Amino acid sequence: MFDTLSEKLNAVFKKLSGKGKLSEADVDAALREVRLALLEADVNFKVVKEFLARVRVRAIGIEVMQSLSPAQTVIKIVNEELIRTLGEPAKIDLSGEPPHVVMLIGLQGAGKTTMAGKLALHLRKHQQKPLLVAADTRRPAAIQQLQTLGKQLDVPVHSESDTVPPPTICINAVKRASDGAYSVVLLDTAGRLHIDDDLMHELEEIKQKTKPQEVLLVVDAMTGQEAVRVADEFNKRVGLTGLILTKVDGDARGGAALSVRSVTGVPIKYLGVGEKLDALEAFFPDRLASRILGMGDVLTLIEKAQENLDQDQARQAAEKILKAEFNFEDFLSQLQQIKKMGPISQLLGMVPGFNQMAKELPAEVTDAQMQRIEAIINSMTRAERQQPEILNGSRRKRIANGSGTSVQEVNQLVSQFKQMQRMMAQLKSGKGRGMFPGFPGLGI
Repeated sequence: MFDTLSEKLNAVFKKLSGKGKLSEADVDAALREVRLALLEADVNFKVVKEFLARVRVRAIGIEVMQSLSPAQTVIKIVNEELIRTLGEPAKIDLSGEPPHVVMLIGLQGAGKTTMAGKLALHLRKHQQKPLLVAADTRRPAAIQQLQTLGKQLDVPVHSESDTVPPPTICINAVKRASDGAYSVVLLDTAGRLHIDDDLMHELEEIKQKTKPQEVLLVVDAMTGQEAVRVADEFNKRVGLTGLILTKVDGDARGGAALSVRSVTGVPIKYLGVGEKLDALEAFFPDRLASRILGMGDVLTLIEKAQENLDQDQARQAAEKILKAEFNFEDFLSQLQQIKKMGPISQLLGMVPGFNQMAKELPAEVTDAQMQRIEAIINSMTRAERQQPEILNGSRRKRIANGSGTSVQEVNQLVSQFKQMQRMMAQLKSGKGRGMFPGFPGLGI
């Protein structure tokens, strides 16, 4: 996420940290490089100009010049001004009496239907009862796609014949929601260009008749400045309450995320960070700024862990670690839980100091390596998982053949696991002061 921008900004800060006291010329030289990095990231020119003006005023002031660590103070200022540019966090508005109508709009191909499913899952996790509404009667198989998602999520879908006008479908859906005690109605409207007057009028009619609390524009973050222009036009015509940026995980630049609030005044409410239905994050400006500056995002990582990890299993694993009884069976169980949290490269990017590792290890590489470790452990017998010490040469050869890996990989995993067990034993005896080693040979 925003790897190119993050890399360039960190290169600028590294140069600054090599200096002692910073002169005005040092600050100006650094800000020129920051300006170039932001423009190359497709951030709106006006946003860049205003952002750098604010940073410069603070960076050449007493705050930096009298600081004992001026470079760190400049990074702190940039972080604070990034947060200011990204705007205040804005939650979805579900106040008042239900049902709460949420209208999803946007261009064709922005991912509205999939986002409707993601949002339904997210809201259900927060004790809401959503109703999906198939109001896209133009795109072939759009209704069937939403129905398939509904079945997959076990969320009901309101659909009618594709000859029924979308405003009528939406009105009927809201009535059904009121009668059926649904708390949120998610209107999946057809994709359209903001210059298509007839289709934009249809959106205005749906909004007028259903009175949605939220009108959310779903926009592809990878389109950069075009995403900002689209958001501005839709806002002028329909009136938006928020934005959902999709494909943020594949956006190495970050221009849309950094520009859209300043240009449109419309807050970002959610980020789509992957293809899976649970790959949706609430937008927090401070967390995104932290990721851009390579400082990780521990809070989001903790939230993912709380949502996906079995707390009882984690507690039992911790007890086994403290007793030096942790074996391959426990390790396999933990791996399977971690997989639920998302791609390993994405998780590493949230850990302070590990963002560079995340960039060097593409998601497909780390996920493939995770699968290889899992295959090795799955090829062991129950006794071998529980007693790694019985893994002799012939057993390791059988495991390698069964898992489609090499004996060397099996040896490496077993060796590193034994090393971890020794560290656990030292922890138990009170001698262990370091962190447990990872599994670098297999990319973990």
